[in-house]
Amino acid sequence: MRSIHPTAVVDPAAEIGEGVSIGPFSVVGPHVRLGDGVVLHAHTVVDGRTTLGAGVTVFPHATVGMVPQDLKYRGEPSRLEVGERTVIRECVTLHLGTEGGGMLTRVGAGCLLMANAHVAHDCVVGNNVILVNCATLGGHVHIGDNAILGGLSAVHQWVRVGEGVMVGGMTGVENDVIPFGMVTGNRARLGGLNLVGLRRANYPRDDIHALRNAYKLLFEGDDPLSVRIDRVVETYGGSPLVDRMVEFIRAGGDRAICTPRSRDGEAE
Repeated sequence: MRSIHPTAVVDPAAEIGEGVSIGPFSVVGPHVRLGDGVVLHAHTVVDGRTTLGAGVTVFPHATVGMVPQDLKYRGEPSRLEVGERTVIRECVTLHLGTEGGGMLTRVGAGCLLMANAHVAHDCVVGNNVILVNCATLGGHVHIGDNAILGGLSAVHQWVRVGEGVMVGGMTGVENDVIPFGMVTGNRARLGGLNLVGLRRANYPRDDIHALRNAYKLLFEGDDPLSVRIDRVVETYGGSPLVDRMVEFIRAGGDRAICTPRSRDGEAE
């Protein structure tokens, strides 16, 4: 059974699942698909070619599926997809994709996007990701599963943030962050591994130990990064967490890899 407040404006062409609740003064556009059990609180806007998975909740003044803030956008029929059970809090903004980014912005299942967070065009956000208040993703950003981005943090366009990463509050992320890394600073630098997150995820102790040793080996010495990666593979290859870190680095991207600070305080 659906519940649609009489002041809500819902286009007749929108696809509305069972058990959907749409609150006062909300607006739902003609190309929107709302899965079963979606809840739109008062004063929400869902527009564009947007699909919200089952159980998604959208809080007041969030705008979901608006056109991207990209001057190259020319009205192409791009899309936004949000996975099941994701919570979109007050004043969050999520934008459609663009032709230059695969025509799709995607947010995974079980995410929490806190108040005033922003997900720009063509971002791909994994499952169980948390964007704390005012966290901002530039266009084409990729965020791995189980990552947490602190309040007021900002991720530069085209950056990849690996799974299980912890980004500190008010951190500007300009370069790719390896899986399970922890970054802080005005301009992000690696501060080690997200050991708390690894333990909470119940990874085996031996796997965490191998990853810690591989991390030390990866950022030791002055050899080229490719040589250090080969050394890590030779020594710790076959350990699941290490293999995922190596795969992420070797996949490459448009940005460099974020590194730790050296002992004198400068980036390595």
